[in-house]
Amino acid sequence: MTAGPVISAHGDPPVHLTFAALDRFGLPHLSTTRHCPGITRPADSGSPFGSAAVERFTGSGLDLSRAAFLRQVHGAGVSRVDGEAGGFVGEGDILLTETPGVPLAIFTADCLAIILFDPVGRRLGVAHVGWRGTVKWAAAVAARALAAAGSRPGDLVAAISPSIGPCCYEVDQPVLDPLRTEFSREWQRWVRAVGDGKWMLDLWAANESQLVTAGLSPDHIVNSRLCTACRSDLFFSYRKEGSVGRLVTVASL
Repeated sequence: MTAGPVISAHGDPPVHLTFAALDRFGLPHLSTTRHCPGITRPADSGSPFGSAAVERFTGSGLDLSRAAFLRQVHGAGVSRVDGEAGGFVGEGDILLTETPGVPLAIFTADCLAIILFDPVGRRLGVAHVGWRGTVKWAAAVAARALAAAGSRPGDLVAAISPSIGPCCYEVDQPVLDPLRTEFSREWQRWVRAVGDGKWMLDLWAANESQLVTAGLSPDHIVNSRLCTACRSDLFFSYRKEGSVGRLVTVASL
């Protein structure tokens, strides 16, 4: 990857962010901040993108009126978006497409949204990953699904959206036990004990490790390293604020 800033902020205050590693390939994408208008929670019917959001990004290569989205369930289920149809496409946490012009959307308020792009084979995936998705290898499942479609893992570029960082993500035994069971060799590298049955969990490191295990080059994984709980001036954080709003990460071929 070319040295330089990982992200670019757009607007004052910033309304959305883009990743330099994806900009260099001309991939339309963005991660919103709390200052972006017209974003609501996804539902089985109706668009989560209001007219203010659709109009704001008209001309950016992202037609949000056609965006595909899921009922996210903290798992590792994969849905393919083929053809021109977008909108609500069912239950799951991973979307894949080879169709140009159909944005794929992931909604978060602390969890990771991961964009996976194959600039050679022109394939795209997005994944929603919290601690449960991490235990289910969701990031690796997304990368392997692209590989099964014909992509070479070494060609993939991954970008991790603003999400809760190891500075703020305190977990307890019910979270730690599944991690320890699934990742018996690695889990200790991702946690830091803070006493009284509490640990700080690094979901960034855990998912970066999964992507490398799936065949991505570490140099092809970029992370904004912006913590949603620390930066309440920019982002919504369910952990810090409760159910106050949603961020969206969107990308389109």
